Amino acid sequence: MGQAAWRDPAETNGEGAARGPGRLVTLDFIRGIAVLGILYANIVGFAQPTVTSVWPGALPEPMTLADRIVWFVQFLLIDGKMRGLFAVLFGAGLVLFTEAKGNALQWRRLAWLGLFGAAHYFLLFRGDIVFSYALCGMVVLAIGAHRLPAATALALGTAFYVLGALFQAQPFFTALPEENAALAACADVARCIAGAGGQDPYWANYAGMLSDAAHETAVMHGGLWGIVSYNWMEQGTGLLTGGLMALCESFPSMLIGIGLYRAGVFNGAGNRRLLRWGLAGIAAGMLLTVPLAVWLIRAGDPFYLTFMIALGPAQIARLPMVLGLAAWLAWLAPRAAGTALGQRLIAAGRMAFSNYLGTSLLMAVIFQGWGLGFFGEWGRTMLLLPMLLGCAVMLAWSRPWLARFAYGPLEWLWRCLTYGRMFPLKRAD
Repeated sequence: MGQAAWRDPAETNGEGAARGPGRLVTLDFIRGIAVLGILYANIVGFAQPTVTSVWPGALPEPMTLADRIVWFVQFLLIDGKMRGLFAVLFGAGLVLFTEAKGNALQWRRLAWLGLFGAAHYFLLFRGDIVFSYALCGMVVLAIGAHRLPAATALALGTAFYVLGALFQAQPFFTALPEENAALAACADVARCIAGAGGQDPYWANYAGMLSDAAHETAVMHGGLWGIVSYNWMEQGTGLLTGGLMALCESFPSMLIGIGLYRAGVFNGAGNRRLLRWGLAGIAAGMLLTVPLAVWLIRAGDPFYLTFMIALGPAQIARLPMVLGLAAWLAWLAPRAAGTALGQRLIAAGRMAFSNYLGTSLLMAVIFQGWGLGFFGEWGRTMLLLPMLLGCAVMLAWSRPWLARFAYGPLEWLWRCLTYGRMFPLKRAD
């Protein structure tokens, strides 16, 4: 199946007429997988204090064996991989849009995306990635990286990705001797915190993290205004901090996405080389990640070690898996597109923006105090239920919506704001 056959001729200018080369459906299929997977990656952040997404030691109750198995599967297959896939696809999409519409419109598009991301961060979920993607996209445009040839983009992206991981992990790596000494001197966490009296800097920092997590839990059991005020007054700098940290991971991933697009990986040819490279990358990523998970389990999830592994070795280990997933899913897309599930995944991918923010709203209703108020009460195993619910909703509503409307609701709003004019939402059949 050639590239022309793998572009969606139904993509319109909002007025029922075909415009441009159409959508590259492979990207929509992979994006549909990623938007479902990122809900799994974020579910703990929706339901527990933010720090517990990385550090299980801040959970109010220790993980059960079932919770640990769920954690292991997430650490191995999900954490960082879905975010990486999104960033790779974002890089490819930057090239597609900019080549078709030009830099000026792309700058407007990214500016509005950043505003959406900021609203998402303050109103619904502090684990937002939209703002950081907009920021990284602006860096790509500013330095002209979207014009790089495939080999250069892939080489620079890989180099910056590894350097970014080393840069983020370095502060925690240098703190490991302090942590090892503190744990060797006092292995009972509760007793150590109580006995430190604020004198031992490690245990004082540990106690501070637990106190912050308890405070966040109390806030999330309150009303919407209190949550928004907390996000603005106490966590407001996190928006920019997250955006800057994304320069160490999402920005390089976007460069890699540009390289993969220019190399023709997403053109839908579905050749067996993609399959071989994809499976090899997935296997390599798993082989590199399993020892890290075992290391954390045996060590008991100490604070500095957990963050050092998450930001450094685990980021490097997941790069081959992200590349493998991109290649394998690009091979799979033409084969899955004719199935009912494949069509629903493609529709979910076309509405990824609406689905990503929409699931944040759904999870806020379930977990925050102005909704059902289950924040801080469910372990990882129980959290599979709302995660599966969110995935089912995305698969259920996306295709029927697109059968009647030209765009997802937020995609339509984003498009109108970008172009500065109204587009018809309903399809003109």
